[in-house]
Amino acid sequence: MAQLTAKELSAINELLAGESHLVKKFQLLADSTTNAELKTQFTDISNKHQQHFNSIYEYLQ
Repeated sequence: MAQLTAKELSAINELLAGESHLVKKFQLLADSTTNAELKTQFTDISNKHQQHFNSIYEYLQ
């Protein structure tokens, strides 16, 4: 992998922070609803954002 600039690292850091925020937000929504269909959808969205986070993070390694 090529050396990343400070600007690129900053952008990646912002992406990671955003994805982390979305994981937590949708998991909180899933935990707070009693509607089974919504719970499933919120959990699926949270998992998708966790996958995004993991993919971005793996890129850095």
